[in-house]
Amino acid sequence: MQHPELSETHSRYSRQHLFAPIGITGQQKLGAARVAVVGAGALGTVISNHMVRAGVGFTRIIDRDIIEWSNLQRQTLYDEADAAEAKPKALAAAEKLSKVNSQVQIEPMVTDLTAANAERLLRDVDLILDGTDNFATRFLINDVAVLHRLPWIYAGAVASRGMVAPFLPDGPCFRCLFPDDPDHAHGETCDTVGVIGPLTDIVGSLASTLALKCIVGAPIARTLTHLDVWEGRQSTMKLPAKQENCSTCGRRIFSYLHTDRAPETVSLCGRDTIQVTPNTNLTLSLDALAKDVRAVAQSVTQTPFFVRVMIDSFTLTVFSDGRALIQGTSDTGVARSLYARYVGT
Repeated sequence: MQHPELSETHSRYSRQHLFAPIGITGQQKLGAARVAVVGAGALGTVISNHMVRAGVGFTRIIDRDIIEWSNLQRQTLYDEADAAEAKPKALAAAEKLSKVNSQVQIEPMVTDLTAANAERLLRDVDLILDGTDNFATRFLINDVAVLHRLPWIYAGAVASRGMVAPFLPDGPCFRCLFPDDPDHAHGETCDTVGVIGPLTDIVGSLASTLALKCIVGAPIARTLTHLDVWEGRQSTMKLPAKQENCSTCGRRIFSYLHTDRAPETVSLCGRDTIQVTPNTNLTLSLDALAKDVRAVAQSVTQTPFFVRVMIDSFTLTVFSDGRALIQGTSDTGVARSLYARYVGT
C-alpha cells in the first residue's frame, strides 16, 4: 500500500514527472535543493512562486522593503490587505507561499543584503536567484557566488525590456559582462520610465526555467537573453569568454563583499524613496523610538517589524536594525538629515 504522503507528492508534481528533462529523478533533485531569492518585488515574487510550486526543498526569500499600493500592479503574491498593513515583502511572500506548498521550507529574511550579511545568507544554498533592482546588489551577489563557486541567475526588467543570463562557477562572471561599477553605469530605471507587469512575469519565468535546469543538471546555454515584450522582440547573445583581467573572477578582488562600509543611501526603484543604512551595526528599540517621535509626528504606526512616522511631507519607516526608508524625497542629503534628526547618527 502506497504511503499517503508519497501519493500526494507524486500527484502534486505529476506534470513535472511526465516532463522527460525533469522526471522523477529531477524532482528528487529539486526536493533536495536550496535556493536564495534576493528581492521579493516583481521579479522575486514570480521566481519564488515558481520555486515553491516546483517543489524546491528550501527557498530563502530576502527583501528589505514593505508592500505599498504601487506594488500591486506587478508584484503578484500581494494583495490590498498587505498594502494596507504595509507588511514586509519577505514575510508576506512566505505566508502566501506556505499555503501553496506545505511540503517545502520557506525562510523569509526581512533585511537588506549587504557586505555584512551576504555570505551568511547566500553561501549555504545551491543557487542564487536575482530579483533585485540595482547593480550594486548584483555585484555583491556576484562576489559571493565567485568566492564560494555558486551558480546564480541574473534577471533585470525595466519599461518593457528585460534581460536574463546564467552565471556558472566555471564560466564568465557578471563582472566579465558588466565591468563598470554601478556608480558609473547609468541607464533607465523604473523610477524614470516605469515597468509593465507582463514583462516581469516573463522575465521571472525565464529565470525560473534556468533555475530548474541548473538544479536538475540539464545543459545551460551561456547566453544573455534580451526581450522587449511591447515590441514583440527577443534575441540572445553569447556570453563573453571568461576574462583573465576581470577584477572578480580573474584577479579575485571582491570589492563589494570585502568592504568596511555599507551603502549609506540607496534610491529605491519605483517611488520617491531613499533607503538610509547606518555604517555600524545597530539594534534599535522600536518602543523607545515610537515614544520619542510621537510629540513631533502627525502619526506614528508601530508593528513588530518597524515604526512608521509621518512628519510634515515625509514618511520614515524605521526597522530595528537601524535601516530606514525615507519617503517623500529623492534628495539623499535631505534623507540623511531626516535620519540624523529623528533616528540618530
